[in-house]
Amino acid sequence: MIEIPWRELPEEALLGLIEEFVTREGTDYGEGEVELKEKVREVVSQLELGTAVITFDAELDSATIVSARDRPSDRKRC
Repeated sequence: MIEIPWRELPEEALLGLIEEFVTREGTDYGEGEVELKEKVREVVSQLELGTAVITFDAELDSATIVSARDRPSDRKRC
C-alpha cells in the first residue's frame, strides 16, 4: 500500500477520486441528505487536516481515501 500526497495529484484527478469516494454505496452521512459539494468539501478538509489520507493498492490498481488512524501499517509514502 502506498500513501499518495493529495496535494501532488492533478486537481481533476483529486476531485474525481473524492467524488467517487463520497458517492459509494453505503456511505453514511446521517439522517439528512448532504449535497455532493458539501461532501467533497468535508473530505478536502480532512485531507488538509491530515485526518484522512489517499492510499494506492498496486495489487488492486485502486486508490481510496481512508482515515489517517486506519491507514495500513505496511504503507509506503510516495
